[in-house]
Amino acid sequence: MSTPGPNEPLPVKARQDAQDWAQHMTEYMAQTAGVALDPGSAEPFFNDCVGKKDEVANDGRYKMSYAVYSSAPLDQHAEVVRKVRAMLEQQGFKIDGYREAANGKVDAVLDASQTSSHYLITVQTTTGGLLLFRVNTPCLMPPAASATPR
Repeated sequence: MSTPGPNEPLPVKARQDAQDWAQHMTEYMAQTAGVALDPGSAEPFFNDCVGKKDEVANDGRYKMSYAVYSSAPLDQHAEVVRKVRAMLEQQGFKIDGYREAANGKVDAVLDASQTSSHYLITVQTTTGGLLLFRVNTPCLMPPAASATPR
């Protein structure tokens, strides 16, 4: 799926399909890195797509952000982002940002994007010392049968 030009239709994906893919992707990243996710922490957020002039179409188009946490020990965060980075690079993701520490302290951050779909991936150390796994989608259009005007 590629991001359309201004006069092309948006990629079509049901909200549940987007959420399922994000859940699968975060689970796969965690498994690759050898850490467990807290499934009770999973939070999908759906938002309307907003145009350049703050316009919102009433046709069901949306963006999704899916976040889930791991309580992996802080001293493992750098290795986790290294392993996830290697896996994402192998799958063709572009690494947009990466660090393992800041000011001598563990502060891991990995940002990656998939050129074909424009999905964004983040893995990072949170202020509370947890490890956040996040997937953000571009603007997507639900299938015609599930589009609901607002």
